[in-house]
Amino acid sequence: MNPVAKQSERFRELLNSIDEEVSGLKAQIKELKKENEKLKTKLSEARDKQTDIFSAISESERLAMRQHIQGLVNKIDNHLGS
Repeated sequence: MNPVAKQSERFRELLNSIDEEVSGLKAQIKELKKENEKLKTKLSEARDKQTDIFSAISESERLAMRQHIQGLVNKIDNHLGS
């Protein structure tokens, strides 16, 4: 086999190897995109279920918390004023 034919054959082998690698990477990208969509859906569902602290407590608990905070603010104001 002449040198040009050897180089040509080697080039085809390398090209096939690259083609296989690209095909594998495309398949991996496709799987990762599917997984990403699943995770986005889970995240969206988790956000929909999430509530803030104030909607999770009753009105009387909110009033008690407000009074407690107001008392702390008054103590801080007194301390800073003296």
